[in-house]
Amino acid sequence: MTAELSTIIDFIRYGASRFAAAGLSFSHNHDNALDEATHLVLQTLHLPHDLSPAYGQARLTGEEKAALLGLFERRIKERTPAAYLTGKAWFAGLEFMSDPRALVPRSPIAELILAGFSPWLDDCEVQRALDLCTGSGCIGIAMASHNPDWQVDLVDISEAALQLAQQNVAYQNVEAQVRVIASDLFSALGGERYDLIVSNPPYVTEGEFAELPAEYAHEPKLGLTAGDDGLDLALRILAEAPEHLSEEGVLIVEVGESERALVELLPQVPFNWVEFNVGQMGVFVIGRADLVAHADAIRAAGRR
Repeated sequence: MTAELSTIIDFIRYGASRFAAAGLSFSHNHDNALDEATHLVLQTLHLPHDLSPAYGQARLTGEEKAALLGLFERRIKERTPAAYLTGKAWFAGLEFMSDPRALVPRSPIAELILAGFSPWLDDCEVQRALDLCTGSGCIGIAMASHNPDWQVDLVDISEAALQLAQQNVAYQNVEAQVRVIASDLFSALGGERYDLIVSNPPYVTEGEFAELPAEYAHEPKLGLTAGDDGLDLALRILAEAPEHLSEEGVLIVEVGESERALVELLPQVPFNWVEFNVGQMGVFVIGRADLVAHADAIRAAGRR
């Protein structure tokens, strides 16, 4: 049956059809079967992600066909995310190494990076930035790559994730701008201050984690879960961030579906919820002054 497949387009179409029929989850770097099949095919063939359609009719060798069919079967049977199968993922227009040491790069914060964080940083000059809970390093490295005059620190508690982040720093040639630091949130950052702190911390509740598709089982649970309401780390970040922000500094945090719980817990805090091209996705922006003004309520919520 697969002997009839011969071209790049044939394999992309075939992979997409197989993935859709198998009911796979498309929530890791791609959100549909066609894009995921395209990623697998082009990466396996060592071709650029923006390959001209003119090459779609190029014929594959027998070795290339066998490699692709094997990956298709693994994606379906193992439910392994495509980025882990190829070892690469795209984020904010950049290619990153990806493996089970950290979550597959994905966050709506990529859209903010590409937009220069406008309008949120329009009146703020950034010299130093922090990517807290960095995982693979994708957010901080993308900030550095798109802003060559920024100095960026990448922080995570996972040594395995930081090893991957360091590899990505070298892969993107931003060693002169980026430091990699092992720390439990801010604990190892005494005296460090930043104009911008961006964080995509774990925010999945234990109940949500139990219901996640099988693809998520390949990722480190440490990078996903954060207690019964998903806010364990977010509340610590809110409480501790003022000590590490400059006077006009800005904090940006992704909390995903835990947005509702956070608003209910701290209704008096003026979170600015970002509207993305695809709608609101649980990312808030808040300035240091507002964090200081509501510090007592934030600390009380953290002690709850």
